[in-house]
Amino acid sequence: MNYNAHIHIMPHDTILDPQGQAVNDSLKKLGFQTIENVRVGKKISFSIHADSKEIAQNKAKEACEKLLVNKIVESYKIEILEN
Repeated sequence: MNYNAHIHIMPHDTILDPQGQAVNDSLKKLGFQTIENVRVGKKISFSIHADSKEIAQNKAKEACEKLLVNKIVESYKIEILEN
């Protein structure tokens, strides 16, 4: 069966996020005074062929742990959907 994996990666709350701060400052300059605490992350999507959703979840987690996420400064969430 084919699954779609969506990996949502964000910097830890305790880590300085200069890109988020730049976006936050720009939004303020554009008049968005009610928006604050902007954090910028990334999303990685890919397909996985696996016999079950659990196996697809495990493969996605392994990819995150080995390559996609720097666990020192980032956290992540995996979303697996049937294709």
